Amino acid sequence: MHTSEKISLAKKALEKGQGILRLAPTWVPRSFCVPGRRIKLHPDDYYVLGGARGGIDERWLSSTTPAKNGPLTGENEGLSAVVFNDGTKESQILLKHAIDELKEELIGDRLWNQYQSWPMYSKFFDNMGPLPHHIHHNDEHAAPIGQLGKPEAYYFPPQLNNHGGDFPYTFFGIAPGTSKEQIRECLVNFTKGDNKITSYSQAFRLDPGTGWDVPPGMLHAPGSMCTYEPQKASDVFAMYQSLVNEAIIPEELLWNGTPPDRIGDYDQLMEVIDWELNTNPNILETRFMRPKPVKAIAEMQAEGYIENWVCYLSDAFSAKELTVFPGQSVTIKDSAAYGLIMMQGHGKMGVWDIETPALIRYGQLTNDEFFVSEKAAMEGVRITNKSTTDPIVMLKHFGPGNPDMVV
Repeated sequence: MHTSEKISLAKKALEKGQGILRLAPTWVPRSFCVPGRRIKLHPDDYYVLGGARGGIDERWLSSTTPAKNGPLTGENEGLSAVVFNDGTKESQILLKHAIDELKEELIGDRLWNQYQSWPMYSKFFDNMGPLPHHIHHNDEHAAPIGQLGKPEAYYFPPQLNNHGGDFPYTFFGIAPGTSKEQIRECLVNFTKGDNKITSYSQAFRLDPGTGWDVPPGMLHAPGSMCTYEPQKASDVFAMYQSLVNEAIIPEELLWNGTPPDRIGDYDQLMEVIDWELNTNPNILETRFMRPKPVKAIAEMQAEGYIENWVCYLSDAFSAKELTVFPGQSVTIKDSAAYGLIMMQGHGKMGVWDIETPALIRYGQLTNDEFFVSEKAAMEGVRITNKSTTDPIVMLKHFGPGNPDMVV
């Protein structure tokens, strides 16, 4: 596709959508994970990409960040696509290309001038078992390998958690009283079987409708709840646990975020750990997130909706959960561009029909994911719930420095 066609398609899509773009589902496999089967993909399609690729256990949302899945990674894997229908044919262009072409017209002056890109994405992470205890580097430690640091957050949508998987508990941090020597010994023992690093951590039960904030430099072993996960546009990490659920973690993943000249240097792995953050005795108090209303509950209820902040402790992104009551029409204003995913219900949003599919085939298009320009967000998005019984529920993910975020 020629650049001129991309520009015209992006502009046409934004104009026809009146500031709102429709996105296609973006499925991502992980060779080291077992799908939890809660992200609405058809049961026949979880391994549709073949056994070597592993099962599909992630759906990426509003993503301009390519997935890093090794040499077998598919073209454009992890990248969201805009769907445009001009009345005669359906076309797709990458959201990344649309943002590159439309710039501030789509994401606003503030974000474009600072980042020249959409600097976050979200995903559904849906694993049957827990992940290894691992860490995401901060900007300083990610820079030597040409990456950005990665803060992230979790929210556990009730609609996608009819079961909690094999281990609905997440380890966070390092238990107070642990010495640096004890953690370093675990890292040295990585290739000797079970290095037992979670013996020096603490696990918290995961409850649907709540969430957690995970800054870079913090060790964490995500549990098996289906997770909505806003994060900075980065894929930097290192696995610090050698055995999880009887699966051996390859040593290359221990050194995944290490500069080439320091591979084999266990002190470098220790430097990545933010020791004060990890050994904070008040992790529950400082990192746990209950939903917080965006304004007075009675005021929102009188207008026909409820909106809560669900991710609000990071300055790199934020997220809200919006519920529109049955039979109600509301106009919701935001001060920043955002992506959204439908969790429940059906109706209208601006010019679009919106609906929540029960089952999706791989490659099938949906009407459940959209990207709202800053201009449309500030003018207000009109949402009508056409059901007499079922609420509309959607999750909305925002970039850094959301002007509305005062919690």
